[in-house]
Amino acid sequence: MGDNDESSQRQDTPYYEGSAGGWGSVGSVSSILSTERPDPGVIQTLWRQNKPKGHMCTSCAWTKPPEPHLFEFCENGAKATIWDLTQDRCGPEFFANHSLAELKGWSDHALEKVGRLTHPLRYDRETDRYVPCTWEQAFAAIGSSLKSLNPKSVVFYASGRASLETSYLYALFARLYGHNNLPDSSNMCHETTSVGLKKVTGSPVGTCILSDFDHCDLILFFGQNTGSNSPRFLHTLQKAVERGCRIVTFNPVREAGLIKFVNPQNPLQMTLQPATEISQIYLQVRPGGDVAAMAGVVKRLLEIEAENSGVLDHDFIRQHTQGFENFISRIQLASWEEIEENAGLSRASLEEVAEIYANARCVIGIYGMGLTQHVHGSVSIGMLVNLLLLRGNIGREGAGISPIRGHSNVQGQRSVGITEKPELAPLDKLKELFGFEPPREKGRTTVEVVEGVIDGSVKAFIGLGGNFAHAISDSGRAEPAWERLDLTVQIATRLNRTHLHPGKAAFLLPCLVRAEEDRQATGPQAVSIECSLSHVHGSLGERPPASPDLRSEVAIVAGMAKAALPDNPHVHWDDWTGDYGLIRDLIAKTYPEEFHDFNARMFTPGGFYRGNAARRREWKTESGKADFTTPESLSSLKGPLKTDELTLITLRSNDQFNTTIYGFSDRLRGLKGQRDILLISPEEIADAGLVEGQIVRIVCAVEDGHRRVSQPLTVTAYDLPRGCVAAYYPEINPLIPLSYHDILSKTPAYKGVPVRIVA
Repeated sequence: MGDNDESSQRQDTPYYEGSAGGWGSVGSVSSILSTERPDPGVIQTLWRQNKPKGHMCTSCAWTKPPEPHLFEFCENGAKATIWDLTQDRCGPEFFANHSLAELKGWSDHALEKVGRLTHPLRYDRETDRYVPCTWEQAFAAIGSSLKSLNPKSVVFYASGRASLETSYLYALFARLYGHNNLPDSSNMCHETTSVGLKKVTGSPVGTCILSDFDHCDLILFFGQNTGSNSPRFLHTLQKAVERGCRIVTFNPVREAGLIKFVNPQNPLQMTLQPATEISQIYLQVRPGGDVAAMAGVVKRLLEIEAENSGVLDHDFIRQHTQGFENFISRIQLASWEEIEENAGLSRASLEEVAEIYANARCVIGIYGMGLTQHVHGSVSIGMLVNLLLLRGNIGREGAGISPIRGHSNVQGQRSVGITEKPELAPLDKLKELFGFEPPREKGRTTVEVVEGVIDGSVKAFIGLGGNFAHAISDSGRAEPAWERLDLTVQIATRLNRTHLHPGKAAFLLPCLVRAEEDRQATGPQAVSIECSLSHVHGSLGERPPASPDLRSEVAIVAGMAKAALPDNPHVHWDDWTGDYGLIRDLIAKTYPEEFHDFNARMFTPGGFYRGNAARRREWKTESGKADFTTPESLSSLKGPLKTDELTLITLRSNDQFNTTIYGFSDRLRGLKGQRDILLISPEEIADAGLVEGQIVRIVCAVEDGHRRVSQPLTVTAYDLPRGCVAAYYPEINPLIPLSYHDILSKTPAYKGVPVRIVA
């Protein structure tokens, strides 16, 4: 770490002294191995994980290299696989002993810890219990209910776990049924990317591929926690740093994975060599202040250009962009006082970053949900694109923009048709292939789904994985409304909190996990996923299923569709279930440019690349060029805070993936034992007249007629910028109003809601 960090490590707050990776990671995996009692074949599964012809991890969406490491899995990936392959079971006998009213008092960790679901279940309202049913009974009842409802009142939600094959059929099912209500987990995290990035570059995904990290000499990181959310990425970053690449990080929280890393697969580094320092400069930007921080970098860059013409790539700007002059005028009008106030950073720090950027040849901009989950998150993404465009850092080797996605196939689902936006789906092609008129009306986003659940316009909800009712914003306000729905269907592997809020008719349908053998009429089936670098990877499970009564996600989707839809001579659910290669042929016909020869290419080492027009400097925007955007405000927050308000940011722990809580150790932040805590700087604690360890609540400061108050939280001093507090997702979600979302994408503003502390 350089001496020029915006704030030095605090000695009076919790802090992890170790590195990301290293013995801490090994110990964490060993701990879950001992407590979870996985299938003895878990070691073989981990050995095959993320390797060609192997099983693709269900954890993060980071890419799989063509030449994998000896162990191509990380701490979180190992936890996800061990969690999937537990020997614990959640069968009918468990529900016979526990009502849903009782289970609502259990923690999220305790619910999932029960084990794998084993049988199809229906909800019995008289006993308040799930009871066993046959697959045929479940499909018949679901089909009958769907036939009785207006398709526009039904929602088909998808988590980011489902394969490309399942996702394609699920989207087809929805449109054959008559709606585009196809939100997915991207709506809650990176939809701001899909909308905001597409608006300015013409591509809804990042432009980088893995080899770019071998050629960049500067990486700018914004709002991403690599150590906990995509640890395998640390190998790539370590390699880049060791060859001389510099990394500058902007993040309100000092995350261990972007500070230093010990490679668990390097015996010398594990025993004798020092940790690799990842970030040369680490700036604790104020939440929502990334726009201002980038404005400061640009402001100094313009001064450097005036002093030494040639820093900006004028040929690229002239040939490939529009809006440059308006953008520059806005930056020139911004005062350093305005920039420093919004960013929470000093002018000197931002000028230093500008000097580094001006001297870098190839630059990659990386970001996570710290940019996307704001009311003006799209503005933040536009600013990062602006910064890269100034020096031609999009569309050439070693440079580009690279959002880091979360769930393993959340990007891929959008690629094969799961979208509520009809303009993004190949509707005419679907009409040609399957002989029907697809619906053309816009579907509901996740925010609009919750609004519909509350106001009664949504009558039925089918969930392809996930924990939707708990993951959404305003979850507390929506919770009572779920049980008024006519139908809820949850396709799942374990029990979670959403399952405790069944509709009038409700079904819990257990499916295979990706590591398990999926045997159909033509033999074992492979599936495929798309990583965050737009490469498609085949996955083949080999473990015996947790129960003979499980079905694959493909088989479950096809079973519901057969029961709900009229016969169509062009639609062959049984054939597709028996041979997933036929589904891939359909994907190739639907998207010939990106998925041609799908079956032949699906096990290409490192995956096959779908391609990206913006990477080729083909700008599929309204202007036909990459667009500079002019920010009205230098903050991505909705507005300035009042005197007694703080900005709430949500966090995930190191022992967590999305809403799955593996345990209670947030090791990489030096925290453990409880999740009902409120992180706040020592200065803010003193200013508020609080003491560490005090029990408080926080109240949402948004005035919209609804009072939102947190559960009791323990005040915990932590190294955070002034003006903000942090708490764990999803427990804190009831404080996030539905109305607080990115203006363009409706992604909830989990990283930027005003709150007050109540002692």
